[in-house]
Amino acid sequence: MTGKGSAAEPGKSVKQAANQPASPLTAEQVADYLTAHPDFLVSHPELMDILTPPSRTSGEAVVDMQHFMLERLRSENQRLKDSHAGLIATARGNQTTQNRIHAAILRIVAATSFDNLIQTVTIDLPVMLGIDVVTICIEAGDVPIPKAYASGVRSIPAGTIDRKIGTGKDVLLAANVEGDEEIFGSAAGLVSSMALARIQVSPHSPMGLMAFGTRDSEAYHHGQATELLSFLARTTELTIRQWLNLPG
Repeated sequence: MTGKGSAAEPGKSVKQAANQPASPLTAEQVADYLTAHPDFLVSHPELMDILTPPSRTSGEAVVDMQHFMLERLRSENQRLKDSHAGLIATARGNQTTQNRIHAAILRIVAATSFDNLIQTVTIDLPVMLGIDVVTICIEAGDVPIPKAYASGVRSIPAGTIDRKIGTGKDVLLAANVEGDEEIFGSAAGLVSSMALARIQVSPHSPMGLMAFGTRDSEAYHHGQATELLSFLARTTELTIRQWLNLPG
């Protein structure tokens, strides 16, 4: 038998304590905790969404609480304004790019001769698109490029385009690059970001490349939409085919 003075069963008091419901916090305990941790609401600002603000007539301490809530609302309002402004700026930038490419396409299809087409692409397009250089590269190997086109049309070895863009890919966007002299020639020093678009004028002609370069290191970057750029390249491809009377 066990007497009154005998030791309790091991773990019994712990189990009993664990099974007992926790005492509810009192207002005084909460107030004491917040007093000891004055930055609690700064660390947990989401609580301001569910707390009921005190009346202005509740005392001096209310001023600080209302100031805190007001500053939080101002901060949130500024964040929303900044986000809204960013969306507007992006939308305007996209619209500007779209308008520029549409204007460039209209200029290309309005070319009055093949020579005029090459001039439009390599001389007019950089100005219209707000970039520094546009070139057309042809995998023509050692075949010389006519002198009249030499400033904007470049002859490159077979296989160069797959090596630059990637096999099976039609477009490459790259930011923070050093200009490639093989593609951009003497203008390579101006190029800090580039867009490369494959063009296949005809099954019976060498593979081609349309290259766009700019000194803005972030103008072209991975993840950027390429639909408009691809459309511009396809338009150029078809227009060259028509002027050279090549089969599609």
